Amino acid sequence: LDAEGVRGGRVILHASVTVGAEGYGFAQDGARHVKIPQVGNVGIEDDVEVGACTCIDRAALGSTVIGRGTKIDDLVMVGHGSKVGADGLIVAQSGLAGSAVLEERVTLGARAGVLGHLTVGAGSVVFSRAHVTKPVPPGSYVSGNPARPHAEELRQEALLRRLERLMQRVQELVAQVAELRQQRS
Repeated sequence: LDAEGVRGGRVILHASVTVGAEGYGFAQDGARHVKIPQVGNVGIEDDVEVGACTCIDRAALGSTVIGRGTKIDDLVMVGHGSKVGADGLIVAQSGLAGSAVLEERVTLGARAGVLGHLTVGAGSVVFSRAHVTKPVPPGSYVSGNPARPHAEELRQEALLRRLERLMQRVQELVAQVAELRQQRS
């Protein structure tokens, strides 16, 4: 990519899309926030579609890249220096922090988030509202906050739904033990 970046063929940008805004780059200088210049660019490859009100920040250095065939829904944030591989799907209100990497064919469900400098491996699915806080291996299905294997998240959710009933049973058993102790005294 050159200094201006690249816009591929057959790219659709819907209403109010922002491409190339300055990334969120600040450093601490004592008690002050000092702006770091964002002098990179954005590359959008062929057959990309970007939904309304999405923002794709330019990189601090180098390029933010949206890979060929990627489809991005409305209200998505792509942070500076991020890379989205070919044929990705990013659903509404999702976000990539700076320098996050989605390899090819990654799907981010609605309101999913990926922390900066992390990679989500090829062919992975990040379910809606998941919060990726560590690298995701290729071919993974993750959900929850923090994101973990989807099957594990489902098991934990099922246990949580039974927690109230379990607590009631524990209270009943505690009462029975207290009654037995009282009878023995």
